[in-house]
Amino acid sequence: MESSRIVPLYQLSFFPSKPDSCRGFASPTRQWKQRTTRTTRLHCQKMYVPGFGEASPEAKAATNLHNFFTYIAVKIVMAQLESYNPEAYVELLEFLDRNSLNDGNKFCANLMRESSRHKALALRILEVRSAYCKNDFEWENLKRLAFKMVNESNTELMRNYVLETSHEEGDK
Repeated sequence: MESSRIVPLYQLSFFPSKPDSCRGFASPTRQWKQRTTRTTRLHCQKMYVPGFGEASPEAKAATNLHNFFTYIAVKIVMAQLESYNPEAYVELLEFLDRNSLNDGNKFCANLMRESSRHKALALRILEVRSAYCKNDFEWENLKRLAFKMVNESNTELMRNYVLETSHEEGDK
């Protein structure tokens, strides 16, 4: 089922072309008619997000989560190694000092190529990364916390702005 959104006239003129997920810009005549009315209904399923080029915001978030899962897996493996294999723990720690964890796949690829012992560590990290993502990460909790953080920070920012601006106007 499609949802309707009322879009003010001033916003319509900023759309350079038809967003893929929206209907309403079929012809120049229709565009003109839409621009001349005060508000127009657009039938959109999702918000159009400009500026992401090759990937959607969700794809970008997934990439960041993927790299975060690598970071978590490295922390888990390090904690395991510290208690039962101190030599491997030191080797992984030294490798971490020389290599960034910003790109999880690049980190694991470099670790595999370091030595046969490092390859075993990389394979363990990949195994833990996959298991954590599938079994232990609380996806619903992530969604709930993200909603909560957005709502709370929006409310706080708006409250602070109102307090600042009403205080300044009251002083004058």
